[in-house]
Amino acid sequence: MTSVKDFRIDEPATTADLGRGAFVFTDDYSVFDWGKMPNQIPEKGATLCTMGAFNFQLLEENHIPTHYEGVRLPGHEGTLDLGEALSTGTAPEEMVISLTQVPDLPFEGRSYDYDAYHADAGENYLIPLEIVFRNRVPVGSSLRSRTDPADHGLDSEAWPDEPVDLDRPIVEFSTKYEEQDRYLDREEADRIAGVADIDQLEELARAVNHIVTRQAQEADLVHEDGKIECLYHDGQIRIADVVGTFDENRFSYDGQQVSKEVVRQYHKRTQPEWVAAVGEAKERASEEGVADWKSLCEVSPQPLDRSVIDAMRDLYCAGTNAYVDGAVFDAPSLDAAVDAVRDL
Repeated sequence: MTSVKDFRIDEPATTADLGRGAFVFTDDYSVFDWGKMPNQIPEKGATLCTMGAFNFQLLEENHIPTHYEGVRLPGHEGTLDLGEALSTGTAPEEMVISLTQVPDLPFEGRSYDYDAYHADAGENYLIPLEIVFRNRVPVGSSLRSRTDPADHGLDSEAWPDEPVDLDRPIVEFSTKYEEQDRYLDREEADRIAGVADIDQLEELARAVNHIVTRQAQEADLVHEDGKIECLYHDGQIRIADVVGTFDENRFSYDGQQVSKEVVRQYHKRTQPEWVAAVGEAKERASEEGVADWKSLCEVSPQPLDRSVIDAMRDLYCAGTNAYVDGAVFDAPSLDAAVDAVRDL
């Protein structure tokens, strides 16, 4: 089980063969790696499933291999493609996927044992990396503290005080299963990837970014950044998890965020004590070599006001309608939904 979607195994993977299972999307949300927050956002799960399925079908049409097999609806037998599901008047909440192996990642002392992970994984495994792509570097991005503009071919000695649009997207590698995500240099990322080719992972990330960016432009959305996760099976790398949703990626519309980033920034403004406590707990965990940083956090998040929940529901629904170019959800226009969250 993950923080905002449930995971079901129908046929387990083996050392040689992929299995079969499903993601069941919930209306939970998570910010700052906390896991399930006190509230739910109505219909959020259905928007993520719809947008994710739409993108997987786009990738398959562009000959990019994925683990996606279709969607399921309550009361309907078998697996449907997204169009078949939506023709019933119901947005899906369950995505059928091929499964690979996910071995345990031992934590010993102050480090994770990736050699043990790959010894158990063989050549059928979820690659324990997130491959991050960036089309824009907003103010406050961690990239600004970790790198200089010149590292990315930009003609500037310091990062400017406004967002920077990139002529060529930046691709980075981050850990996936460590309690605190950390960015990796290419050599360490290559080691953690195992037998999967690091250059091919970057190539796939750029291809997915291109397709999602192009689709976003059709809806007047700006695709700022996102990530992919991948599996390796029988010598082939496939896109896994979910791609191009308002939880995995950041989009904006007329200068306003249209993604989970809205509620993330809302917590920064309205619950700064909790946000600070999360940061302190993560730092302390790193210093003490503790994997479970949440056990060190002395402050818990507070519930959202109903008006914020309603505004976020409309943003997810209106944004999905715009992205897939269809009236899937009963929602205001994207302009109206965006205006409503500007004042949060």
